[in-house]
Amino acid sequence: MKIDFHSQDDITIVTLSGELNGRTVPDVQAQLMPYIQPGCKIVLDLRHVTYMSSAGLRFMLLIHRQTTNQGGRVVITGLSEWVEDTMSITGFLDFFEVYDSLETGVEAVRQN
Repeated sequence: MKIDFHSQDDITIVTLSGELNGRTVPDVQAQLMPYIQPGCKIVLDLRHVTYMSSAGLRFMLLIHRQTTNQGGRVVITGLSEWVEDTMSITGFLDFFEVYDSLETGVEAVRQN
């Protein structure tokens, strides 16, 4: 799993590449948690995520809860068809704002 962080104004953009599973989640979580601060704005760019296991789904829910508990906002962009189907079937998509592209996700966060 490759993780890239960069900022646009007050928005943290996190790009994940590879598989989000029980082996990779602990490292991703450890790197992402410091960015979850009061009022944070996070865009998770998942266009390069090729697989998401149940551990990956739990991680996504944890990030959503931690962010909203801090009064922040997290959105997802670039879901592959497979990952979107997995999140939809399990009901996890109901928790997130999802945008097709990174640009539209960033713009949505910027406007609110």
